[in-house]
Amino acid sequence: MTQTSENVTWLTQEAYNQLKAELEYLSGPARTEIAAKIAAAREEGDLRENGGYHAAKEEQGKQELRVRQLTQLLETARVGEAPADDGVVEPGMVVTIAFDGDEDDTVTFLLASREYASSDIETYSPQSPLGTGVNGKKIGENAEYELPNGKFASVKILKAKPYSG
Repeated sequence: MTQTSENVTWLTQEAYNQLKAELEYLSGPARTEIAAKIAAAREEGDLRENGGYHAAKEEQGKQELRVRQLTQLLETARVGEAPADDGVVEPGMVVTIAFDGDEDDTVTFLLASREYASSDIETYSPQSPLGTGVNGKKIGENAEYELPNGKFASVKILKAKPYSG
């Protein structure tokens, strides 16, 4: 999954279905659940000193923000194919890199939008400094990217495979 300068988010069918299911849950059953929590907390009395009520309202706000984010994302989404398994780094790939030629110091991550982030694997955005540096490189090539302090770091692409979930 990646975003282009046109503010279009490219998603695999699997990612689109996953985000759509999350939106349907949040705008249906989850809204009913949070409304019930708020109503139950409201019945406890004075709202100024009711921690349960305030926690439920905060949860509701976060949930509604997520609904708006998902709605906007899915409205601009384009569904496409998963990237080809050709060894070229692109969004939707699990990439393994080695820092400064030290092939023992490796990092493996998913190059994808944060919306596709998973607790199973670290996710880097294609717009991040590292993501920009490795995007389009082939296995065996070196990539350079700018660090926050203005210096540059070099990494070698060791592996690049399509993310399988």
